[in-house]
Amino acid sequence: MKTGKIIKVSGPLVVAEGMDEANIYDVCKVGQSGLIGEIIEMRGDKASIQVYEETSGIGPGDPVVTTGEPLSVELGPGLIESMFDGIQRPLDAFMEAAKSSFLTKGVSVPSLNRTKKWEFKPVAKVGDIVAQGDVIGTVQETTVVEQKIMVPFGVEGTIKDIKAGEFTVAETVCIIETAKGDKEVTLMQKWPVRKGRPYASKLNPIEPMLTGQRVIDTFFPVAKGGAAAVPGPFGAGKTVVQHQIAKWGDAEIVVYVGCGERGNEMTDVLNEFPELKDPKTGESIMKRTVLIANTSNMPVAAREASIYTGITIAEYFRDMGYSVSIMADSTSRWAEALREMSGRLEEMPGDEGYPAYLGSRLADYYERAGKVVCLGKDGRQGAITAIGAVSPPGGDISEPVTQSTLRIVKVFWGLDAQLAYQRHFPAIHWLNSYSLYADSVDAWMNENIAEDWSVLRLEAMTLLQEESSLQEIVRLVGVDALSEKDRLKLDVAKSIREDYLQQNGFHEIDTYTSLKKQYKMLKLIIEYKREAQKALEAGVYLSEILALEDLKDRIARSKYIHEDELEKIDQINVDLKAEISKLISKGGVANA
Repeated sequence: MKTGKIIKVSGPLVVAEGMDEANIYDVCKVGQSGLIGEIIEMRGDKASIQVYEETSGIGPGDPVVTTGEPLSVELGPGLIESMFDGIQRPLDAFMEAAKSSFLTKGVSVPSLNRTKKWEFKPVAKVGDIVAQGDVIGTVQETTVVEQKIMVPFGVEGTIKDIKAGEFTVAETVCIIETAKGDKEVTLMQKWPVRKGRPYASKLNPIEPMLTGQRVIDTFFPVAKGGAAAVPGPFGAGKTVVQHQIAKWGDAEIVVYVGCGERGNEMTDVLNEFPELKDPKTGESIMKRTVLIANTSNMPVAAREASIYTGITIAEYFRDMGYSVSIMADSTSRWAEALREMSGRLEEMPGDEGYPAYLGSRLADYYERAGKVVCLGKDGRQGAITAIGAVSPPGGDISEPVTQSTLRIVKVFWGLDAQLAYQRHFPAIHWLNSYSLYADSVDAWMNENIAEDWSVLRLEAMTLLQEESSLQEIVRLVGVDALSEKDRLKLDVAKSIREDYLQQNGFHEIDTYTSLKKQYKMLKLIIEYKREAQKALEAGVYLSEILALEDLKDRIARSKYIHEDELEKIDQINVDLKAEISKLISKGGVANA
């Protein structure tokens, strides 16, 4: 350890001299209270340190001690169902230690509980030759998550001793004889947050991460191992979209990072998630969730570290072979923390005051997502899907954070304030959004859901685009100027918008829609369009088709049909064809 001396304090930035033996990104203890900080710049023997706690009360002359280690997280049993701050301090244990509901300076608590015992079941035995990433045993962390205890990175050799039983995260469960001597393995690993965890190889993501949100799954899907951005102005529903994906997405582990957002939003998560039942397991969603809270009133420097803490925890579960989704809400607040620290370092500003390295830092984060073959003999596969909310000031998506994000991610869910004001949720605009995974996901859907999935999706999207063009004509000369065929397109497009894309997150049935139900609902609307077109061609008036109020109401209410009763949608389809056939037969008689 090397001790230096503070010469300057500028908010969360502290400059210390006499630090010539320290390294960039070393963790330091700052001041008499031992505040946690990280070296972010070295100039000669002077180190610039960003402090992750409130710096009031410290000043020039106070000591700084470097630990010689980078900022790291503890990975092991006890992560699931926990809520950490941006540098992985458990907030419940922190509150007990500080005896306060507020963050108190200089309080040190271990990230993982050192007293709780976990039951370790070995799957390897004495004499086995193991290498990094090999699974040596398991711990049942919650009723739905089984943690695989893996050989740490850089270790390979022969198992000399391994024992079953109950252990704390710090106790030795296995001894591996390596070329450099015996290596003791515990239930816990440590990993530096700014360094991606290694894997064997990266795969092309083609399987969709299903969210139960029709506008996403049907039109703008994100693949497992993909990256998506949700930009939108204040009040457009970014947090609601992320909450819905966290609740209903088919990832096995959810890491939710509240990065600089309002405290009441994290409170909503804490209140809602324990009560929500996972549709696959029937257990509480918290049984597979890790929460990281660095809200807007917490130290700004820790906000910058919070998304790295989150992605490192996500990588740990990915390495076990799990599909993980990580929500960052929001990367704009993270970028603001980056801008503040850059300003205090007196760096040359880029666009709108953000540092010139904003784009590369965002890429560092999003590129850690992906579908991979994990290290280890069994060749297991894991995936991290990264979904970041972006909060552009005034909804201006031409600002640097949004533009830098869009250069990296492949899915853009563009939220529209007008849709939100019209109470259309999710407020993802179908003309402004896109997904570069759509083609590969279409192939998966055609194979696993229905052969005509991509045909229906393309037909529906074409209708929505044509509606936009027709609305321009209607605004100029009125709806009566359109042909009956075009007026039918407007009617069907309205049905797609209001009956299919609009979803009620508070309705117990409509909040989540399986792929099978999405297919049946979309097919019903497209069949209505096709049958109505046949009727028009047979001489039936559009007004007669639009007069089938009862039938149209049943199509609109198909979203409220329970997942166990999907045959009711098939029956609507049968009745639809019968009603249109009746109109055609009447029209045929009249024409004769």
